[in-house]
Amino acid sequence: MKVELLSYTNNPKEVIYASARQCYSKYSAYKIYTEKEKISSTKLKEFIAHLTKRGHLSPLEHISFTFAVEGISRVCSHQLVRHRIASYSQQSQRYVSMDNFDFIIPPTIAGNKEAKKIFLDTIDYIKSSYKKLKDIMEVSSKIEKEKINQDLRFLLPQAVETKIVITMNVRELMHFFSERLCVRAQWEIRELAKNMLTIVRKILPEVFIFSGPKCKQLNYCPENFSECKLYKA
Repeated sequence: MKVELLSYTNNPKEVIYASARQCYSKYSAYKIYTEKEKISSTKLKEFIAHLTKRGHLSPLEHISFTFAVEGISRVCSHQLVRHRIASYSQQSQRYVSMDNFDFIIPPTIAGNKEAKKIFLDTIDYIKSSYKKLKDIMEVSSKIEKEKINQDLRFLLPQAVETKIVITMNVRELMHFFSERLCVRAQWEIRELAKNMLTIVRKILPEVFIFSGPKCKQLNYCPENFSECKLYKA
């Protein structure tokens, strides 16, 4: 898995500050923003941390982060796009040939010699079938390439590797982390969330220091899951 930051909102702390102050000021956010030098760096950090801690989160929605992600499965991306307050651009299996697709092996299977062999044999069979079917369709018909690919997709396993661009605002990222860092979350999207949190925490530690699984905010496990550190029987 590879997660890289493509971009994020310029001067995020100053934008959050101006947005929050707008709620209580007769001046425009633009005036507050352009006169940001009037607040010290230390005071700015304290203000944002206080804002986040007390739950005034609408100013955080004005800051967004864009990530380039690769090396995840379609299993993972199907879960990811359920977070609807976000933007996604995903590699197409219609326009990109999957003749020799990469794939993700779950750790539980990778660590079992017999299970891994069955898994890899199945992948090889699918790849072989994909190529055979593609050859037949290309020879026997005059169907456009992307139309052949769009039907060949029906053969592909969910293990197939995908690439995707993700944009989320800070408030949605916090929600994403609260759900997907939970010990009950699927291992792959949990790893994705950890990687994303590591990146954004370096840029906005005042906000993301509070991020983590929802049990961290609630101080108990709402899933009533015995493996959670905050599980209370």
